[in-house]
Parts: sequence; structure tokens; C-alpha cells
Amino acid sequence: MTLARQAVGAYGERCAVQHLAAAGLRIVARNWRCPQGEIDIIAWDGDVAVFCEVKTRRGGAYGPPAAAVVPSKARRIRQLAARWLTTTGAHPREVRFDVVAVLPARRGAARIEHIRGAF
Repeated sequence: MTLARQAVGAYGERCAVQHLAAAGLRIVARNWRCPQGEIDIIAWDGDVAVFCEVKTRRGGAYGPPAAAVVPSKARRIRQLAARWLTTTGAHPREVRFDVVAVLPARRGAARIEHIRGAF
């Protein structure tokens, strides 16, 4: 991955964290990793554990950012979430999988779409 792509991704994750925190979610982990992969953001929405995938795109040439969360990616995130829950011993009332799509603007704030219960 090029440095430019890494920078865009990092920017998107920062925007997503700010958006989620402003929406009242409590962020507990960013870029949680294990040998099987990574979860971008883990948060609590009350007593609901929320696992967020962040997708950032600079343009629409390849479709909207959220379209990049294909079934195989969703399956992997579910597996990683189960591992996080086991590792931490957390017992949420409910588990939710969200996608936060970020489209940086040339000027001004990025456009953010928060899809709750995306998969």
C-alpha cells in the first residue's frame, strides 16, 4: 500500500472516530489486531458492542466506499468480533456491525455515512 493510500485511510479512520464519538458511542479500540486480521473500530453504544469497518475513498470511480464491504469481508469481521469478545470476556446485550463510509472533500468537512447494522 502506498503512503498516499495509508494517509487517506488514516484520515478516514480519524473522521469515523470523531463521528462515532459525537454520536455518543464510546470508543474502546482502534485497529485491534490478531493473527487473523484487524477490526478498524470497536465501540460501545450503551450495552451494545459495535464493530465498525471504515471505508474511505477519494472519488466515486469504484462505487461508494461501503460497497467495498463484500460478503467475505463481513464474514471475516464477524469472526474477528467473536475472537475479540472471547479474548476480552465481554458479554454485550447485543452485537452490531456498522460501516462508516468517508468521502474526503476538496474543501471543508468530509462526507460521512454511518450505516448501522450494515451486515
